[in-house]
Amino acid sequence: MAPNPLPTLEEAVSEIESGSSVAAGLALEHAIPFAVGHELLRQGTDDLTMIGPISDLLFDQLIGGGAVSGIRAAWVGNVSAGTGYRFREAVENDRIRVENHSNFSIALALKAGAMGVPYLPTRSLLGSDIFEESDLFARAEDPFTGDEVVQVPAVNPDWTVVHAQRASPEGDVHMWGNTGITDPAVGAAENVLVTTEEVVDSETIKSDPSRTAITREQVTAVVECPFGAHPSPLTGHYNRDNEYYLDYHSQTDTQEAFDEWADEWVYGVENRDEYMELVDADLSITEPTVAAEVEYGQ
Repeated sequence: MAPNPLPTLEEAVSEIESGSSVAAGLALEHAIPFAVGHELLRQGTDDLTMIGPISDLLFDQLIGGGAVSGIRAAWVGNVSAGTGYRFREAVENDRIRVENHSNFSIALALKAGAMGVPYLPTRSLLGSDIFEESDLFARAEDPFTGDEVVQVPAVNPDWTVVHAQRASPEGDVHMWGNTGITDPAVGAAENVLVTTEEVVDSETIKSDPSRTAITREQVTAVVECPFGAHPSPLTGHYNRDNEYYLDYHSQTDTQEAFDEWADEWVYGVENRDEYMELVDADLSITEPTVAAEVEYGQ
């Protein structure tokens, strides 16, 4: 029997239902799964709760497209220009709910979810003004020392979305470069969608087992999607498209302007290949850096 073909991006994303909670942008400014975000917009998926640390433009674009009802994040905006206009306007007009986290507390929330515990403690939020604006966290006494700690409740996303350098059809994933809080987000999620620059055979994965960051039993679907993280960078494949970030900032300061931008960059293309035809930038790696050879023999 021939193996089942891998799903297309459209097919895989169609499994993410409206109303889902979705963790994405977990490697901070690196390897953000923009291709999945744009496909969610094309499919009209809405009422999403987006979860992540520094989400950069992805959350802003999803908000602009009307896909988001809630945010659990440390920061939403445009790293190159500051404000994410669609996020800011949605907050100012009370159109989305926001659970304000620090980068560390969202990492702890996902780690707790991955561990199957209801919360994890920290001292890092003590002294901040987070308790004046939110009842999400609880103050408690450390039973061992009597010191005050903060309890960060677990978060278990319906979906975690990851973009990686390569994966096998079975769902074993090689990643390198900054991975941020990808590991706890994968462990905490009910489903994991992996987009990858290339699908490789299992022997390639087995040749470097220490680089396997996600294993098949965690993965719901694998999609081959070159440039799936553009405009963010992907270590070893392409650089950050800095002009894209600046252009987005100048072209999306109103909802009408965003809609015009999205008509070209999201709804005006059918797939990632057509999308990349719009990109006029040299993103190639100009100074390749190769890791030292590793010997796995016995």
